[in-house]
Amino acid sequence: MATLAQLKLSKLLLTAMISNGYLSPTEIQSILFPRISGGQDLVAIGPDGCGKTTTCVLAALNKIKFTEEIAPRILYLVPDIETGEEVLDQFHTLNRNRDLRFLGLFAGGASLDTQVLELTDGVDVVVATPERARAAYLKLGLNLNKIQLFIVDDADIIIKKGLTLPTNELARSTRKAQFLVCSSVYHDRLEKMFETFIEIPNVIEVEDFGDEQLNTVEQLLYVVPNFSTKLYLLEMLMADKEVFEKVILFVNAKFTAETVYKKLSADFGDEIGVYRLEQISKNSFTHLDDFKLSPKGRILILVNEDAENLSVNDFPCILHFDLPEDEVVYTRRLLIEDNTQIDQLALTFATELELDVIKKLEQVQGKKMQRMELPKELFIVKNESKKERDF
Repeated sequence: MATLAQLKLSKLLLTAMISNGYLSPTEIQSILFPRISGGQDLVAIGPDGCGKTTTCVLAALNKIKFTEEIAPRILYLVPDIETGEEVLDQFHTLNRNRDLRFLGLFAGGASLDTQVLELTDGVDVVVATPERARAAYLKLGLNLNKIQLFIVDDADIIIKKGLTLPTNELARSTRKAQFLVCSSVYHDRLEKMFETFIEIPNVIEVEDFGDEQLNTVEQLLYVVPNFSTKLYLLEMLMADKEVFEKVILFVNAKFTAETVYKKLSADFGDEIGVYRLEQISKNSFTHLDDFKLSPKGRILILVNEDAENLSVNDFPCILHFDLPEDEVVYTRRLLIEDNTQIDQLALTFATELELDVIKKLEQVQGKKMQRMELPKELFIVKNESKKERDF
């Protein structure tokens, strides 16, 4: 078994780790630390709880010693205030060098002018949201010339929040920093972000599904670029009436239900129904049994919040057009309850920005979904409108 000594931490850090109950490194720490010590630029991919943030904090503390420098030597970017405060707490917990100076740059607390004054007094480690750090930089308060380690934590969430531009601008403004980018998922948008400032990225990915695997239906995952492409994929798949003879289709909002209904009913007419949405269609079902017995009904659209407690394990196909907010709801639907349950086909659609949710679902279930190739004939919508992104 790996030991903390293999991480080659300073004695102060090693003592702090043991004092706080860290007796052995996680898999990602064992892999990353030798590379961090070697000066590599790294992209670390791993699920929540695998130790990415602790690794970043340790790497920062191990990198620097106190000097009289005014300019910070660590810039640690986070997606929001809550995450930033958690990171600062971890810095204070693991730091035994009481001379090191830490500062959080977030909106909503002290004014920007006050924070700029604190920066000019001298700081070693800055933990910040990208837009706040950029604002301080533009006011000539955040000096990036001495940055040794530039960390982007929860990069997938930073991208989802639309903070890629300030992150890239800050990264490109540093001179000779080592870069460490952490994310729970890897996708094209992440790659496009770090390629703007990392010339030779070393991508490290670990998976931790735990020891318990739930007995769930096998799920097929389709990853699409946007909402509009989801619609085209749905239309294409549903054209196969032999495979998709009775489908329960989940969406997250009534407006989405109406959009999907209009798209499918234009092709399949009365074969499309809705669940308790009379305002959308006269072909509305109050009970699932009525849909099951309907000779015409083939696809039933349900809104997740209206169907959280419904049992759907006796329908041959379950399709999640949208992912429910609660992963327990999703997982419970797909549990195999007994040996008499019929074989089910379970399809899940997700955009790249929803892959973090997919990772959480896989962790809960203890296994990966089977990722499917998109049909070659599928029309891929390149540009989506803001309205579509808001679904």
